[in-house]
Amino acid sequence: MPGGLLTDLYELNMAASYLRRGMIAPATFSLFVRQLPPERGFLVAAGLASCLDFLESFGFDDEELGYLGAIGFDDRALSDLAGVGFHGDVRAVPEGRIVHAEEPIIEVTAPIPVAQLVETYLMNQITLHTTLASKAARYVIAAEGRDLVEFGFRRSQGRDAAMAVARASALVGFVATSNVEAARRLELQVAGTMAHAFIEAFPSERDAFAAFAEDHPTRTTFLVDTYDTLHGVRTAIEVARAAGIADRMGVRLDSGDLDHLSREARRILDDEGLPGARIFASGGLDEHEVAELVHAGAPVDAFGVGTQMGVSADAPYLDTVYKLVDYDGTPTMKLSAAKVTAPGRKQVFRGPDDAGDLLALADEDVPDGWQALLTPVMSGGERIGKDPGMGTLRARFSADLETLPAKAKRLRHAELVNVRHSDALMALTSETREDAMERGGLVEPRGSD
Repeated sequence: MPGGLLTDLYELNMAASYLRRGMIAPATFSLFVRQLPPERGFLVAAGLASCLDFLESFGFDDEELGYLGAIGFDDRALSDLAGVGFHGDVRAVPEGRIVHAEEPIIEVTAPIPVAQLVETYLMNQITLHTTLASKAARYVIAAEGRDLVEFGFRRSQGRDAAMAVARASALVGFVATSNVEAARRLELQVAGTMAHAFIEAFPSERDAFAAFAEDHPTRTTFLVDTYDTLHGVRTAIEVARAAGIADRMGVRLDSGDLDHLSREARRILDDEGLPGARIFASGGLDEHEVAELVHAGAPVDAFGVGTQMGVSADAPYLDTVYKLVDYDGTPTMKLSAAKVTAPGRKQVFRGPDDAGDLLALADEDVPDGWQALLTPVMSGGERIGKDPGMGTLRARFSADLETLPAKAKRLRHAELVNVRHSDALMALTSETREDAMERGGLVEPRGSD
């Protein structure tokens, strides 16, 4: 289906009224995060690809229009909506780049009924993907170069969210996912070991390990904590040697004191002449626990991360908004308490070193030594250029993370990057505020006696 019903009812109510009155002038809406969640010093822009997919096919088919008729939209509204499609322009921060509060992640310019109708889906996708990518980025910081594998499918909030978790984590540098379908679609590395149930189903731990080594000799990581962890490590070594795969075995620790157990497991492996055997740790780890293990020097080579990242447990949503900033060439803004918006089409300039970011108007020149973040990604409803590969997305994130101030990368007590408003934006804000107050009947119109 074209997806016209993937929206909130009030968007359809507004669009029908706009269309009935011939209000089809271009409008620009800005999608941004108003405030960052606690303990977040930055966000990672993500979700753009799915937004562009949606916009390319957006519209209403006969079945969707029939449903709208059944819930009360009249023939005039259905006739107007039948001709709707997205033929507008989109500017966006490329996926993988780091962004901050108030900075537009996407700006959409299209006839106001259409720009209004696509709001819900765009907010849904940007919020979900950016939330997950930003959480996954914290694990990358915590791991300090150790491998990370995404295990979130089974506890993600639905199939689509599971696919988003796999993509978002890969975008920031996770080396693999356990989600086989995500690996296939996104061309990612897939990884997995065995469950405790597998071991419990065999007469003995040794029998389970032997069966696994026989059936999967090229990817044999033994789950060693079903009964007794260190005994499991010794059993895994014996089985691996018997199977002739000791040079490529690994062990997975999924419970207990991971610091102590990883050290003991490493000692046993080294004493047995297996310094190349990898130790993999999992078990509901959050980024703080990963960081503690790394800082303590625990000999863990890779971490499996599932639930905590898959639902972004400590910050499961973002304060994302989609605000009208220009209609028919006239800047607009909202004056509601604590929800004031800045008017006009925007650009975000990123400065060198610790200069911070500058929120400016779209037509302002790029200051010397700075870079503009928002780039055209769709014109007239058509994508501009090809979708970047995962390698490009990872490189963007890695480059931005490298230059991000250390205070913003802290896992605790992160400090926000300074985002200033340009002089031109401040002047337009002041002027537009006066116009908005007149529209709201809060002051007498200028020029009146």
